[in-house]
Amino acid sequence: MKIQTLMDSSGVRFGTSGARGLVADMTDAVCYAYTTAFLQVIAAPAGSRVALGIDLRPSSPEIAAACAAAIRHAGLEIDYCGPLPTPALAYYAQEQGVAALVVTGSHIPFDRNGIKFYRATGEITKSDEAGIAVADVQLPEQGLSTMLPAVNPAVRRMYLDRYLDFFPPQALAGMRLGFYEHSSVARDLLRELLEALGAEVISLGRTDEFTPIDTEAVSEADVQQARRWSAEYGFDAILSTDGDADRPLIGDEQGNWFRGDIVGLLCARYLGAEALATPVSCNTAIEKSGVFKQVMRTRIGSPYVIEAMEHLAASGTQNIAGFEANGGFLLGSCLEKDGRILHALPTRDAVLPMLALLVSARAQGLKLSQLSLGLPPRYTASDRLQSFPSERSRQLLQQLVASKSALADLLGALCGEPKEMNQTDGLRITFENGEIIHLRPSGNAPELRCYAEADNQERAVELATTCLARLSRDTS
Repeated sequence: MKIQTLMDSSGVRFGTSGARGLVADMTDAVCYAYTTAFLQVIAAPAGSRVALGIDLRPSSPEIAAACAAAIRHAGLEIDYCGPLPTPALAYYAQEQGVAALVVTGSHIPFDRNGIKFYRATGEITKSDEAGIAVADVQLPEQGLSTMLPAVNPAVRRMYLDRYLDFFPPQALAGMRLGFYEHSSVARDLLRELLEALGAEVISLGRTDEFTPIDTEAVSEADVQQARRWSAEYGFDAILSTDGDADRPLIGDEQGNWFRGDIVGLLCARYLGAEALATPVSCNTAIEKSGVFKQVMRTRIGSPYVIEAMEHLAASGTQNIAGFEANGGFLLGSCLEKDGRILHALPTRDAVLPMLALLVSARAQGLKLSQLSLGLPPRYTASDRLQSFPSERSRQLLQQLVASKSALADLLGALCGEPKEMNQTDGLRITFENGEIIHLRPSGNAPELRCYAEADNQERAVELATTCLARLSRDTS
């Protein structure tokens, strides 16, 4: 069976990070085949271990059972890590020198799921994805699923120790934190970590039903809920993550959620990063702040950020970090702070930026909302049109690039005259007044995303919502 043929027939294909598809299409055969192709591409030696983890989606254990069958059939040992944050699995695989898979759909709706793949050196690259796509695999007539082994508890402990060894003891003492747990796979681990650092943690909103939290498009219900919680409990901060805990959601003492790219900027500043890799969709305050010696802009997706960090490292650059607009933070090299070493972890992580902002605010005696004071006044907003096929999005963007009148019909006098059109990933339009509108098809689901940037938050929100409202009207 050719994987490319399987992609076309099942609709399960690579997005911005990992293979994604509808749960109904992620059959045992599809998941077994993808896993087998991955093991072929990385040439896993016979008898070696492969770490396997899951999130809390109801479909994840069944998908993992098919992945486990493929691992076992390849003559490899299953190192089952159970439900845990994706970055925890990636860190364990890196430190142990083993390959890894995690079954997760991250933030996308519960009727979808996915598989992320890791070499011992980190996330697979786009060239690895291409190799998997052209692979030929043989499926057995039976045995496409198997029982999952007992969970290895060492993975969880290693991830906790990564942060307990880096941040000062009792660094969060006296802080009162709300934790919107919903169905985050980090909901028990993160509570333990925060309490070990001295914080008081109040659990909020835990549910046994999977809740898709998108840190780039926070729902209005979650915006209002955070403000109500803050007013009721008097929190210093409210914390949450997406489903697999590689993207943070951080609210200040008033319950206002931080934008992910501002979280990344503040985290990188706290850590003393000198060089950054970040997607083109992130806030231009990164360059305007003057904090970083070098900034590389990439396409959207962690593989592109990782590729840029590797390029920086190859040129001899040190103190390298990366982050995405969703807040997921990647560490491209080891960093030292106050005599403590934090080892590289070149995959998205939600925990590091959370702790960096909290510890920074506590050490300076600041409220969380005060951390961004002094940054250039650039504000971003984003939203999406769901059930918007990718092909339809691409056709729309082609029309806007090719026709000034089509662009004028869409935006009218909303922003004034376009100054620059950047097609690094989707269509990013910078206007004469400095405002930005960026349209891009999602790589993970049939959605059209809109990112906007302006000199105040209200205007950024207006740009994003107005643009999507007009697109919805014009294409309905």
